[in-house]
Parts: sequence; C-alpha cells; structure tokens
Amino acid sequence: MGHGHAHTSSAPQDVSVARTPKRILLTILVVIGVATIVGLFLLWPTGGAPAGQRSGAAPAQGTTYPTGEIISITPECGVAPSAGGPSSASGAGSPDGPGTGAAAGTGAGSAPACAIAKVKVDSGQRAGDTVTIMLNGPFARAGLRPGDRLELMDVRLPANPGVVQPGGVDPGISAFGVVRTIPLAVWVGLFVVIVVAVGLLRGLLSLIGLVFSGAMIVMFMLPALLHAGPAIPIALVASSAILYVVLYLAHGVSMRTSAALAGTLAGVAVTALLAQLAVSTTRLSGIDESAGFLAPMAPQVDFQGLLTCAIIIAGLGVLNDVTITQSSSVWELRAVAPELSRRQLFGRAMRIGRDHIASTIYTIVFAYVGASLSVVLLLYVYNQPMLNLLSLEDIATEIVRTLCSGIGLVLAVPFTTAIAVALVPPRTAAAEGDPVPAELPEDDAAKVEWLRTLRTVESPLFPSADARAARERA
Repeated sequence: MGHGHAHTSSAPQDVSVARTPKRILLTILVVIGVATIVGLFLLWPTGGAPAGQRSGAAPAQGTTYPTGEIISITPECGVAPSAGGPSSASGAGSPDGPGTGAAAGTGAGSAPACAIAKVKVDSGQRAGDTVTIMLNGPFARAGLRPGDRLELMDVRLPANPGVVQPGGVDPGISAFGVVRTIPLAVWVGLFVVIVVAVGLLRGLLSLIGLVFSGAMIVMFMLPALLHAGPAIPIALVASSAILYVVLYLAHGVSMRTSAALAGTLAGVAVTALLAQLAVSTTRLSGIDESAGFLAPMAPQVDFQGLLTCAIIIAGLGVLNDVTITQSSSVWELRAVAPELSRRQLFGRAMRIGRDHIASTIYTIVFAYVGASLSVVLLLYVYNQPMLNLLSLEDIATEIVRTLCSGIGLVLAVPFTTAIAVALVPPRTAAAEGDPVPAELPEDDAAKVEWLRTLRTVESPLFPSADARAARERA
C-alpha cells in the first residue's frame, strides 16, 4: 500500500516574524510587565501581621502544641465523647476536620466513631510522658496505627479541675492534627523524579516555575489579602508575575511563547471580569466552611473578593495549557503550509483549538467535582429538588468557579490564535513538488508530523470508487 506523500529534506529557510505585529505585541507585553512590577511594589504587604489576624487566631494562654508518637490504639471507646471535652475540640476545630468532629461520625441514631490512643509525647513540657487521648471524628477514620505521629493540643488546667473523662482519657490534652511530613515528602519526591525523568530539562524548568508560583502566592498574595488589600488587583498582579516567569522559563523566550502569554493574560482578564460579575449577581458571600473558621481570625478580609481571587488563580494552569498549544499549532501550521492565507490559517488552528476546548472543559468540571465530592454526596443524600440544592452556597460557589473558568478558557483560544496568526509571516506561493518548508528557526520544538495532514481537505468517510482505484494503483 503506497504512502500518500513523500517528505524531502531541505536546508532550513530563514522565515522572519511579521515585524509590525511583533513590535506591537512586545510593546504591550513590556507595558504589562512594568505595570506588574509597579503593582508588586504598591500592593506588597509591609509591617507585621494585621491586628485582626491575631485577635482570633491566638491560642489560649498556657496552650501548647507538642508532638507525640502513637504507642497503641483501642478501636472502640465504648462511650460517646462529651460535648465539651477536649476530644470534641479536636474534631471541631482542628485543621484535619473543621466542623466534622461529632457530625462526621454520626449516622442515623448511632454514636460517633471513636478510639482510645496512648501517645508518647516527645516535645514540649510533657516530653517523655505517656498520655491517653480520645480520637473521634476524622482522627478515628484516618486509619491511624501505632508508630504514626500526632500534633497534640495541651491546655493548661487548674491544679484540681474536677474534670473526669471517660475511658481513662487524660484531661486537657487532645489530638490537633496528624504529622504527615514524611509521607508527603515521599510523594513530592516521587512527583519530582517522574517529572524530571519524563520531561528532562523542560520538566525541571517547569518545577522551578512551580516553586516560584508557590512563593508568589505565599509571600505576596496571601499576606496582601490578610492586610485587606484589593482582591482583584492582587490576583491580577500575582497571576501576571507568575505567567511571565512560568511561560518563558518552561517554554523558552520566543515570539511563540509571547503569543501564548498575551492570550493567557487576555483570558485571565476575562476570567477576572466574569468572576466579579458572577459573585455579585449570584449573591455569593464567599464564606464556605473553611472561610467560616477564618472569618473570626481575620475579620478584615473581604471574602467576596477572596472568592473572586480564588477563581482567577484556579484557571491559570488550564489557560496556560490551552494557549501554548494554540500558539504552537499556528507556528507548526505556517511551517508546513506556507501557502495558507491568514484566514485559512486561523480556521485550521481553531479546528485544533475546538478539540482541545472540548477535552479541557471536561477536565475543569471533573476537577471541581472531584475536589468537592463530599459536598456533592451530601446534596445527593438530601431529598430536595435539584434546583433548590444548586442554590446552596457551597455548590453554587463551585458552579460559578466552573463557569467563569470555562468561559475564560474558551475565549482564550481565539484570542491566542488571532495573536499568533498575526505574528507569523504572510502566505507564500508553493509550487507542486516543492519540498516541505522547514520549521521556523526560532522554534526548537520537534516537528508535529500529523499537522501535515491539515494541508489537504479532509478525506470523506467513504471514498469513491475512482479514489479507491487510484489508491490501489499508487
């Protein structure tokens, strides 16, 4: 069976990017980059922690947080934990299970699941002591076993408190969290090894960009939000700084990357506008379960703005993926099909973009559903009309996240495609039998062979008899 077309090697051709669009794009990116730097200087939080942050977050006087190792666990308590004991606090106010202490283990008429653990304290004033604590709620269901380590909350009680705990539990001390440092480090190490082994230098550079992104969020965005800064400008400045570093670091400094950066910034701007409108029109407060615990600790935070900021940041990764793919598609199409007009080039690239949009929309929706599966399951349990459930704060928040990110993603595709098409050189005449042009010299990516098929009209599903005979003769 003959091959449809032959590939002939040729010397690389010097193909320059369109000069005027290039100058316009670089000017715009320089202006946005300077504005980002200025925004970092103006919005960067200065001074200590805001006053409101300390008022609610400070622990009670005499409360310490030592760590300890579990020696033994008795699976069943035999009694329900008291509502005011320290064990109830461990489930209701701990980082591992906010709001899930008693309710997490409560079924229809059943007592909360719990366990009794003996823990050897290895830090703090009680280092070396062996204490007995009650594990309930998330701690009882986490699969803890001897050898695991816990963070404890030790509350100083009066000399004769008169508190009697069931099951021989020591008063004043309870589980506050699980020490997961070692297993998390193992998983992070596995992730790094696989990314570098498969992605090589690109993978390593992407990890460096990921570290920078985390540093920008932790060192700039979160403190700025705690200082009651304007949420949307903070999110836009942080997003812009992250994108400039991540895109050029992972994909190289080229006009193709610049086109993807411009399309991503346009998508971020659209997402920010939509998020602001959606949060306002749907009357979302931004106070979900986690924010409910944060509100007393940081009353100065604008939680509607915090939700808008979260929507903007959540869409960065998907936008980056789509825009760099679209820019690369345009570059490869121009390299293999120089005879296409800009309108034809845009149409062919959008054909690729539509396929990518379809799969990426699924990615966004499934990611949000997976992240909030417990909320979805809770809604499923309620015997109420679906429209009533969709209006609940938690589920409406996830819907708004998905819709705003999805619209921003879809619009970023034509934005990026149009920018890239304007940058590549205009079409040139191609005589039959001419060798396939080489890639643009600034592009160091491998050739995408399947893109060559886009030079021809898509073949029909059922070819005619003449076409079949011609193929057999070939």
